[in-house]
Amino acid sequence: MNREEYFKFIKNSNDLRLKVNSDPYRLHFHLMPPMGWLNDPNGLCVIKGVNHIYFQYTPFSATWGMKLWGHYSTENWIDYKEYDAFLFPDIKKDKDGVYSGSAFVENGEVHYFYTGNVKYTDKEYDYILNGREQNVIELISKDGFNYKNKIVLLKNSDYPKNMSTHVRDPKVFKIENDYFMILGARSKDNKGCAILYKSTDLKKWDYYMEIKSNKYYGYMWECCDLVKVEDVWFLICCPQGIEQDGINFANIYQIGYFPININFKEKTYNLGEFIELDRGFDIYAPQTFIDNKGRTVLIAWMGIPDANYTNNKTIKNGWQHALSIPRILSKKGNKILQQPLPELESLRSNKKVSTDNHIKFLVSTFELIIDIEDSNKFLLIMEDIKLSFKNNIFSLEMNESGEGRDKRAVYLKELKNIRMFVDTSSIEIFINDGEEVFTSRFYPKNKNINVEVFNKGTCTYYDLNNFKIVKE
Repeated sequence: MNREEYFKFIKNSNDLRLKVNSDPYRLHFHLMPPMGWLNDPNGLCVIKGVNHIYFQYTPFSATWGMKLWGHYSTENWIDYKEYDAFLFPDIKKDKDGVYSGSAFVENGEVHYFYTGNVKYTDKEYDYILNGREQNVIELISKDGFNYKNKIVLLKNSDYPKNMSTHVRDPKVFKIENDYFMILGARSKDNKGCAILYKSTDLKKWDYYMEIKSNKYYGYMWECCDLVKVEDVWFLICCPQGIEQDGINFANIYQIGYFPININFKEKTYNLGEFIELDRGFDIYAPQTFIDNKGRTVLIAWMGIPDANYTNNKTIKNGWQHALSIPRILSKKGNKILQQPLPELESLRSNKKVSTDNHIKFLVSTFELIIDIEDSNKFLLIMEDIKLSFKNNIFSLEMNESGEGRDKRAVYLKELKNIRMFVDTSSIEIFINDGEEVFTSRFYPKNKNINVEVFNKGTCTYYDLNNFKIVKE
């Protein structure tokens, strides 16, 4: 879908948009596709004091299809502007999709870097070692809306000889006077890794180094991101191909990070153990950036590819997926902590506080803060969903409303507190001040959900109002 086809489609899409907006499972305080499909957040950046959020977007289909970049912006994380699609597949080197990438802002210019996808169909290919191009392409804008030329920076022949044709998702950052680009990759011997390129001018990029683990962590690492949280570097990535190990690595693909002690000048590093970033059913493709208040913020796709559970309830109404609540990153030792942006507190209304051991309420979009004095007595039931803590295992169990989602769990030394956000058909659970997080979709039968909490401690409840989104 090129630019001309997109605007022709949008011109005739009013009925579809009305159908999408009337879906009772539409979320109230999450960014979603205006219609169709959404996946990875892309190009997160600040332009003239405004946060810009781009995302993988297929407006004409609620399932996988040709990728564009959709676009929102916000100054305060509560009031949003929705724009027409920003990026289209309109050159030979991105003809099969403008895949994921990042943005780097400097000297009044926004440099966007993305993967231009090309897939050959003239004969049979395995599409691992052959049959596809993964081109790193740059474009430059002064305002986040308009750009001129696309510049191909890297193509298959520029990647190390030991790499397969799976190299993608460029993320660019700067250290002192040097620019670095990290890409997720799959080696020819089917091991996931990250590769770094270096530049002094954002134009000419030279291969610099490979980052890999001595242990096997899957055959492919997607959406790689090197981020410094306080004084520790972390390599965030999404490995594909890690086998489930008890309650760990339960999803088909993982989202997590390695603490990394890296010396960029010496090209040396020490990679720690891989730690899961989120234990929920629906979370993938995170990206970080420094927002307009100087905070390290992470946003992820509230979905996952190739899962054996579904979102059919929304697909039939013309849309699928959303972005997670934006989260501020901090750290405790070598562990990342995630906390919802405090701006979300301005959505609160109807505060209720209870110290009863057993409470019930009926609601559709809410925040619940549970301070726990005796974790052995904790249990939360929400329709046919159960949160429990037994023998140091915190569990999220789903039944019919999970549309195929069953159980996810994590080991905790102790359960001290829970902060939970429920938004019609999504749930995000922050445990022990963000040490562990569960992000999932679910599809309750009724708009108002019965919630029942058994707990020794204090429960604080708020209704949550809607984001405001204005179409520009």
